[in-house]
Amino acid sequence: MAKKLLSKQIPEVGRRLTKFTGKEMIDRVGREVINGVVASILSGGNVRTLTEGLTQRRIVLSNASFFLTYLKGLETFEDFEENIDNIVTNELLENKLKAEEKIFLQWFLGLTGKSIQNVLRSNPEEVENHLKEFSNRITSASKELTEEFGELNTAVSISENNYLLKWPSILRLFYGIGTQTLALRGSEKSMYGKLFEKLILGAVLTLLGFEQIDPEKSSKTNKVFWLSQRKNKRESDATILSKPGVGARFDIGFIGPGNTEISLDKVSRFEREMDHGRQLHYMSTIILVDRIGEGSRITDMASEIDGHIVQMSMTYWVKEVAEILQEKVGHKHPILKMSGEETLDYIEKEMENIDLKNFM
Repeated sequence: MAKKLLSKQIPEVGRRLTKFTGKEMIDRVGREVINGVVASILSGGNVRTLTEGLTQRRIVLSNASFFLTYLKGLETFEDFEENIDNIVTNELLENKLKAEEKIFLQWFLGLTGKSIQNVLRSNPEEVENHLKEFSNRITSASKELTEEFGELNTAVSISENNYLLKWPSILRLFYGIGTQTLALRGSEKSMYGKLFEKLILGAVLTLLGFEQIDPEKSSKTNKVFWLSQRKNKRESDATILSKPGVGARFDIGFIGPGNTEISLDKVSRFEREMDHGRQLHYMSTIILVDRIGEGSRITDMASEIDGHIVQMSMTYWVKEVAEILQEKVGHKHPILKMSGEETLDYIEKEMENIDLKNFM
C-alpha cells in the first residue's frame, strides 16, 4: 500500500507557481505580454507597477492551492489538524522531495527557506522548538478566540466533498497563506529585478542597432554588445563596442531616489579601458536607474568621472541613451532624428520583432 503523502495532494498549478525561472515565466505568461511590459518600461513605465499584475496572479493561485492542499490533508490523514506538524516534518525529513514540494510544505509550518536560515539558523533543534512554540501559539490563540467570539465551524464544499474547519485550522491556514504570500513577493521582486534588467538592456541595445555576441567566441568589434554573466563582481551588466577601440559599459538597477550612494558606486567601479579581440578599447560608463531624487548631486558627480546616469522613469529615456552614445562613441541611429512621440511608436513596433529569450 502506497504511503500517504501530503506533497502528493498539492495541485499542479501550486507546484508550477512555487518555483520557476525567468525563461519559464516568459513561456507561461507569453512572449507578447512580456514584450509589452518591456516596451512600456522603455517608454518610462515603472517595472514594479507593470509586474504587479503578474505577481498578484501568482499569489492568488498559490494561495488557493495552499487552501486546497490543506483540505486534501483533512481528507487523507486522520486527525490532520492535531498532527500536521509531524506529518509535514516527517515528510520533509524522510522523502526525497522536489524543490517546489519542499518549499510548499514548509509554508504549513510557517517557515520559508530564508526564515529557516535567518531566524532558526538552520539548526534542527531550533526548528523543533519553533514547531512546538508555533503549535502552542495556535492552540492558545484558538482558545482566546473561542472565549471572545465563540466556537467557529466553517463548512466548505468542493464538488461532492465537504469539510468542517474550526479555529485551529483557520488560524493555521491564515498564517500559512501569509507566509506563502511574503515568500512569493520576495522571490518575485528578486526574479523580476534580475530578469528585467537583462531584458531591458538587451532590448534597448538591439533597438539602437547593436548585435548581440558571445565575447568568448566572437572577436567582432563593430556595433556589438554582450550581457554580463557576473563572473566578475566588477563586470558591467552590458558592454557595447561601437567600433574598434571605442565602447561603453552599461549598468542597470531599479534604484529609487534614496540610494545615491549605490548609484555612485555603480558609476565609479568600472575601468575606462578594456581588452577584447586583442585590442584595447576606451570605455564610457552609462548607468540606468529608475529615478533620481530631487536636488540630488549624483548626475554632476557622475559627469566628473565621465559617467552618465539616465532615469528610466523619463518617457523618452531611450532617445537620451542614443544621444549619449552619439556623443561618447560616435554611434548614429535614426532614432536621433525622431520626435519624442515618434520614438515611442518606433519602440512599440520594433519590440514585436525582438525575441527576449535571447537575453536570458
